[in-house]
Amino acid sequence: MAANINPTVRRRRLGAELRRLRQASGLKSTEVAERLMVSQPKISHMENGRRAISPRDVRDLCAIYGVTDEQVIDSLMRMAEESRQQGWWNAYGDHPQSVYIGLEADAASLHTYETLVIPGLLQTPAYAHAVIEETIPPITAEQVDRRLKVRLRRQHRIYDTVSPLRLWVVLEESALRRVVGGPDVMREQLEHVNTLAAEPHITVQVLPFAVGAHPGLSGQFSILQFADGPQAGLVYLKRFTSDLYLEKQSDVQHYGMMYEHLQAEALSPDRTRDLITDAIKSYTGAASCP
Repeated sequence: MAANINPTVRRRRLGAELRRLRQASGLKSTEVAERLMVSQPKISHMENGRRAISPRDVRDLCAIYGVTDEQVIDSLMRMAEESRQQGWWNAYGDHPQSVYIGLEADAASLHTYETLVIPGLLQTPAYAHAVIEETIPPITAEQVDRRLKVRLRRQHRIYDTVSPLRLWVVLEESALRRVVGGPDVMREQLEHVNTLAAEPHITVQVLPFAVGAHPGLSGQFSILQFADGPQAGLVYLKRFTSDLYLEKQSDVQHYGMMYEHLQAEALSPDRTRDLITDAIKSYTGAASCP
């Protein structure tokens, strides 16, 4: 598979284009499902990128929508072929976050709010290992190793010298104070965060305890934006079993406003660096105690 082909994103973009063609034809998804003799949820899953689309599906849908331009049809069928290929993460076996990983791999920017732990893209190997091992019971050593490799491979996006992921992080102070893996691991982790935060494409802000109640109390969320433009964003809500993806423009805008409020209430990047440095000192002292 070519390095620049991301099957998750191809499937999502193909679904969006098929939705546009359906709407232009004036047909409802229920009417399309009836003509194809399939369930209406199948049409919805194809349009929102949650289900693989075969080239035959594309040709049948184009016929229903009255698309006659062979170049358009061929382009859509090529996208269908590419969307059925495997991403790099498939080499590590079945992964519960495979959809999100594919989207993250193609995103131009990511705004993430984290309440409990350091975000995966900023984690050191030791910290990530401790998080994976302690938060997914029961899990085998082999599974921990596989998930760790996937998490570290995801971090290639922020080290890309040509087109790095533009990353904004708003982090609860509790993530700095929660001891994951022991004082030495925490010290190394927070030093790593401060180092990455000095990069021009990475911004880290901490929400201190003193802020009190704020719009993020409902939990962690991330906003991904793609090179397609401001209309091509989505909100990702990580859950223990079934993750949620919100793609309605009104939802993306709502979470965008929430994120702006969180950024306004959080410490500035410079003051954040000072707070993290203070936390590092506390772990340095704890690590030196007998």
